[in-house]
Amino acid sequence: MLIGAHVSTAGGLANAVERGVELDCDAIQIFHQSPRMWRPTAYGDDDFAGFREAMQGSRVEAVVIHAVYLINCATKDREIRRKSLTSLKQALRVGDGIGATGVVLHAGARKGEPHAPSVKRAGKVIRDALESSDRCRLLLENTAGTQGPLGKNFDELAELLEAAGAGKRLGTCLDCCHLFAAGFDIRSPAALAGVLEEHDAKVGGERLRCVHVNDSKVAFGANRDHHANLGRGEMGRETLRVFLSASRFADLPALIETPGPDGHGPDRNEVRVAKRLRREGLRKR
Repeated sequence: MLIGAHVSTAGGLANAVERGVELDCDAIQIFHQSPRMWRPTAYGDDDFAGFREAMQGSRVEAVVIHAVYLINCATKDREIRRKSLTSLKQALRVGDGIGATGVVLHAGARKGEPHAPSVKRAGKVIRDALESSDRCRLLLENTAGTQGPLGKNFDELAELLEAAGAGKRLGTCLDCCHLFAAGFDIRSPAALAGVLEEHDAKVGGERLRCVHVNDSKVAFGANRDHHANLGRGEMGRETLRVFLSASRFADLPALIETPGPDGHGPDRNEVRVAKRLRREGLRKR
């Protein structure tokens, strides 16, 4: 398992690698542009080459891009869909340039609109975005079960994948906090195995390409998306041990997105906690 964290690209793409090294990361996750602005960052070939060179000289083995949260592929608002498509195309272009494992995407929210047309709209935006790039995968992330955001269960993820064309470049990213909040029991190895069997049956085992590792501020099945620092939330260390030591995830990037000690994201201690919990979980198996 390539355990790492979401890191900043402030000052340039290659700086994200240095920050990952400082945190003892084996993998990193980045945004492809400011998460608070629609304007894409104008990365070019020199930026991509500098990033790849930094990766080659570091301990970091994988990079994942997280599409910005402004994106809503499912909305009826044509202007927001247009901006979402532009941003998603840029994310995939950056992914191609830096050799990313994939672009993780929250597909969108219905905002009170009917389910089926919302899935259809999201699928079209995703298809169009994929046609604009060559190699980078697009990974749909499961959501926490709240009303509106698509992807709260594996049936919805399967619908989205089908609407987006079900091509080989489409995959999934599973967030343990979101699973827990959505009422998926992952608190024991047997329970987690059952959840993964359902994922594989409905979505396809080959599509799982990365995981997110976060504790939950809310109780099991609360259907709200609130990340907590590792071992400080409702999931706790035992559930995290189970998730981190699952053999199914052994070769995948596992990215931490916790608030961290100061609310500015995970620090080195969070990464080390995750690695220790994995070792402890493996010893118990």
